Amino acid sequence: MAQVVAQTKTITQAVERLGYRVTVGDVAAEAGMPLMEAQQGVLALASEVQAHLQVAESGEIAYVFPKNIQAILWSKSWRLRWQAAWEKVWRVLFYLIRISFGILLILSLVLIVVAITLLAIAASSAGQQNDNRNRGGGGMIFLPRIWFGPRMFRSFEPPSARRHRQPRTQEEMNFLEAIFSFLFGDGDPNADLDDRRWQSIAQVIQANGGAVVAEQIVPFLDDLGKGWDRDLEDFMVPVLSRFNGVPQVSPQGGIAYQFPELQVTANERRRLRPPQFLREIPRRFSQASSGQIMAAVGLGGANLIGALVLGSMLRDQALVYQLGGVVALANSLYWVLLGYGAAFLGIPLVRYFWVQWQNRRIEARNAEREQRAAELNQPTADQREKLAFAETLTGQTVLGTDNLAYTTESDLTDQEVAQRDKINAEWQRLLEQRGRGE
Repeated sequence: MAQVVAQTKTITQAVERLGYRVTVGDVAAEAGMPLMEAQQGVLALASEVQAHLQVAESGEIAYVFPKNIQAILWSKSWRLRWQAAWEKVWRVLFYLIRISFGILLILSLVLIVVAITLLAIAASSAGQQNDNRNRGGGGMIFLPRIWFGPRMFRSFEPPSARRHRQPRTQEEMNFLEAIFSFLFGDGDPNADLDDRRWQSIAQVIQANGGAVVAEQIVPFLDDLGKGWDRDLEDFMVPVLSRFNGVPQVSPQGGIAYQFPELQVTANERRRLRPPQFLREIPRRFSQASSGQIMAAVGLGGANLIGALVLGSMLRDQALVYQLGGVVALANSLYWVLLGYGAAFLGIPLVRYFWVQWQNRRIEARNAEREQRAAELNQPTADQREKLAFAETLTGQTVLGTDNLAYTTESDLTDQEVAQRDKINAEWQRLLEQRGRGE
C-alpha cells in the first residue's frame, strides 16, 4: 500500500510540474521511473481523477488532467488522507525526538550538579564536626556553571518564533535541534541520488532528440563493468530496459540507442539543459552553527567531567544513604549518566572521521564522472561517427491540439461534426485558390 501511495504521489507531482497535459514518456522522463511503471501509474491516476484522453492522428495519446488533481485524490482516497495526517503527526513526533537528546543532556547535567553540590555540602559539614581545626582546609571541587538566563532560553525557541523576532537570511535550528544535529547529523544529502540519476539520464535523452550514444550516458552511471562487459556496453541494458530503448547499429558498426517513447511529448517546451554529469553532494558534519556546536561540546564535556567527579564522591555510600533523595537518584543512575556523557562526545567523534571518509569517496566518484563527461568534449573518430549516426535517429513529436483524431473532452458526434467542418473548410480554401489561379 505504501508503495502504491508513493508512486501516485510521484506521478501526481510530475503531472503538475508538466502543466497537467502529458504523455507517458513525459512522466517517465520527469519522474525518472521505468516506462512500464509510468504507463500503469498514469492510467491508474487518469482513471481515478477522470482525466481526458487526446488521441492524435498518428495514434499517440496525451492525457489532460484536471488542475485540482490533489483535491480529487484526497476526497476519494482514505489512504492519501491517512498518509497526509500521519505525515503531520510524524513531523511533530520527530521534532520531539530530536529535542529529547538535548533535554536529556541538560537534565543529566542539572542532576549531576545538584548531587555534587549536596554531597560537597554534606562532606564539608561532616568535616567541620569531626575536626574544627581543618574546617578551612577542604579540597576544592569544580562545579560546572550554567547560565539559565533569558539569552539561553531564547536559543531553545523554534525557528518560527525567531523569524518573527528578526529577519533571517537562512532558517536556523534552535539549540536543542543543534544537539541532535551534532550527535547524528542531518541525514544523507544523496538519499535521492538514484532518482536524480534517472531524471538526468532522461533529460539527456530528450535533450538529444531521443537518440544517444553510450558516452553521453556514462557520466551518470557508477559501475561500468570491466573487460568485455564494458567494451560491449552492457551497462546500457538497465537504461534500455527502463525507458524502452532499442540499440541501432550504424553501417560502420557503431551503436546508438533510440528511445521512441521519449521522442513524443504533449507540449513543446524549451530545450533542456541537463547537467554534464551526476554530482553527489558532500556530507556535512552538522548544519548547526559553529557556536551551537561549541556549546554542545562544552555541555557534553561538563556532563562527562561532572559524572567522573560524581563517581569519586559516590564512593562514600554511607553519606549517599544518609542524604537520599536526589543523591540516591544520581547514585542509581550513575552508569547511565556516565555512559550518556561518554557517548555524547564519542558518537560525534567517530561520525566526524566517518564523514571525512565518505566525502573522500564522494569526491573520487564525482571526479571520475566529470572525467567521463570531459572526454566527450574531444571525441575520437569512432565516437564522432556514432554521434553523427545518432543525429540521424533524433526527432520529436509534439502532440498538439490541432491534429487530434479523438478526445474524451467532448461528445463523439460533436467531434465528427467538427472534423467534417474542418475538411469542408479545407476543400473550400483549395477551390478558392484554384478559382483565383493560384
